[in-house]
Order: sequence, then structure tokens, then C-alpha cells
Amino acid sequence: MSDSGIKALVFDVFGTVVDWRTSISQQAAGFGTRHGVEADWNQFADDWRAGYGAGMAKVNSGEDEWKIVDQIHRERLDVILVEYGFPKLEETELVEFNKAWHRLDGWPDSTEGLTRLKSKFIISSLSNGNVALLTNMAKHANLPWDAVLSAELAGKYKPHPRSYIRTAELLGLNPDEVMLVAAHSQDLRGAIGAGLKSALVIRPDEFGDPKAPDLKPDPDFNYFAKDFHDLADQLGCG
Repeated sequence: MSDSGIKALVFDVFGTVVDWRTSISQQAAGFGTRHGVEADWNQFADDWRAGYGAGMAKVNSGEDEWKIVDQIHRERLDVILVEYGFPKLEETELVEFNKAWHRLDGWPDSTEGLTRLKSKFIISSLSNGNVALLTNMAKHANLPWDAVLSAELAGKYKPHPRSYIRTAELLGLNPDEVMLVAAHSQDLRGAIGAGLKSALVIRPDEFGDPKAPDLKPDPDFNYFAKDFHDLADQLGCG
């Protein structure tokens, strides 16, 4: 399709821009070594992440009060540290380890690919991660955002329509002038429902071998790309 009318690209971040699973697994392995705990650290990363979707769903449904993702991650961390046999830890150490999610590495194409896309479009995060988390992550992973936007600013987590619509409003744009770039079909369908355009960028290694990420073109989405450089090529970026 033509990119005419698209003024901004907004990006899902966890999995689409950064490799959360490897980053958390590596940090958890070091944390475990310091405390004499041995484990499958990829599984630890998966188990920690498992609390993310459930926590946000409770907030969106009204079952739970608003909580930022840092708080959702911390509540889950307190549970799995017990399950993995960690000793009782000091609060300052727990706070710092919970910020492992602020220190996620980008995929190999992320910084350069985003920079190419930025040459033609406004680029911004549109993550469920809170603003402080996303800001720290951008510094850590050298992500060249024009703006750091989050579902936190809408008070609703993706895929609630308000998270997408509020992002367009904050950019001063109509929803159809904004395209969500994501590696997850559910997120993209939420964006489409809110009037945004959509681009699926595949990340085959996000979940490891046992999981089946979204890897195939879908006629419902405006673009399909193998990475950010591929998307930049399709959108005519230098």
C-alpha cells in the first residue's frame, strides 16, 4: 500500500523492539549466582513475564486499581523468587532487580532501523510499559525515539482502544495518520479497531523454540516485514 497519509510510526516495545527474554534471562542468571540459586533462567524469564498480561487485564476490567507495569512486575517477582528458592532479600536489592526490565537490549536491527524510519516519520514508543521504564530502556538500548509514549498516559492498557486513540491525540494526529508497528497480531488488531494503520514485523526468536510467534503475512495488516530495515525499505526511507 502507499504510505501517503502516515505521519507517525508508534511501536510496541517488548518483543518488537527489544529482546526481553534473553535480557531478563541473562540478568536473572547473574542474580541467581550471587545468591547461590541455580535454575533454567529462560524459564524464569517466562515465568516472570507470565504475570504481565494477567495483571494488565485486571486493571482494564476494573477488577484492580491502576498499576504501572513496574508494580505488576514487582508483584510477580515476589511470587517467583519464593518458587525458585531465593533467600529473603533486602528491599533495595529487590527494587534494583525489578528494574531489570529497564535494561533490555534491542534486537540487532533496532537502533539503525529506527533511525532510518525516523528520517521520514515521527517515531514513538506505544508500550504498556510505564514512561520511566521506557525512558530508561531507551537510554540503555540507544533507541532514538522522538517521543516516549505509553499506555500509562491513557490509563488503559493495550489492546484497549483508548491506549491507541490517546497516543494519536498526544501526537496531534488523527488515528489514520498513525501506524502501529508490532510483532504481535493481538496488538495490531487492537490498533486497527481504533482506526490506526498496522505493520507486522516478525521476531522469530522472541519466545524461544517452544513458542509460536506471529510469523506470517496477514491481509488485515497494511505491511509485513522481516525486520525494521525491511520496513524502512518498503516505506522508502533512506
